[in-house]
Amino acid sequence: MAKSERTMIWIAFAIISTVWGTTWLAIRIGLETIPPFLSAGIRCSLAAVILYGIVRIRHIPVPRTKDARNVYLSLGVLTVGIPFALVYWGQQYIPTGLSSILFGSYPLWVALLSHLMLRDEPLTVFKIIAVLLGFAGVVIIFSAETSISDPRAFLGMAAMIVSTFLQALALIIIKKVGDPVSPIAMNFVGMAMGSVMLLALSAVVESDLSATWTSAAVVSLLYLTVIGSVVTFVANYWLLKRIDAVYLSLSSFINPIVAVLLGFLVLKERMPSGVFAGAAMVFTGLLVANGKALYARFSR
Repeated sequence: MAKSERTMIWIAFAIISTVWGTTWLAIRIGLETIPPFLSAGIRCSLAAVILYGIVRIRHIPVPRTKDARNVYLSLGVLTVGIPFALVYWGQQYIPTGLSSILFGSYPLWVALLSHLMLRDEPLTVFKIIAVLLGFAGVVIIFSAETSISDPRAFLGMAAMIVSTFLQALALIIIKKVGDPVSPIAMNFVGMAMGSVMLLALSAVVESDLSATWTSAAVVSLLYLTVIGSVVTFVANYWLLKRIDAVYLSLSSFINPIVAVLLGFLVLKERMPSGVFAGAAMVFTGLLVANGKALYARFSR
């Protein structure tokens, strides 16, 4: 690997690690005045338009092979459509920091699914221990929030976990069959498909809700569209072609730190101590699963 490409890999990894930590706050700000599915649908629609413009200007091919269709479906349905609906709905009822911490289980799902679906990434004893630690951590996080007065908080947390699993599944499918498709092309089609699903859902369940387009809501939507969708999703799938799926998923280590800090500084959110204890167990499990491999890789 050339030194310039290695530098670009670290830059791209830094972008997704930090930017996706800020998107939880941006989503929460938008949800104050815009219904969740409508907000998510508009975000994806605008992102699809921008990506389509890039596809046309740069004459990027959009293949229609069987593998390409699997990539588009995985990204459109399992990465954008269903997960965005779950995340935006669940984000209404739980703190931004907690949302990002629950999403920290993402590398755990990636490690398990990599073993099941990718021949060169087997499940080791370290990863088995990580699964047990991660499961215990999630249980602690859920139990720490059982005292919340709003019963929808528990469902919000469950929505985050399901979203995390679906996105991990999509990542492995794309890793397995997505090489021939440009990251820009796959994100254009995926965002377009996801936007149709989200806007249709909004039309069905949010027809009696109104949106108020405050300056904060517009700024958050534009940020989520350009930075949180176009830049980070293209960077993410560009990286997926160059590094192992498990290593890529470790950006979830940094996302919660950024999200918790922003939630505390901007929204004045507080976290029960049990949430941090559960998160510590999840992250310890991830280190057990991947620490040895990471050391071997980056000590070369």
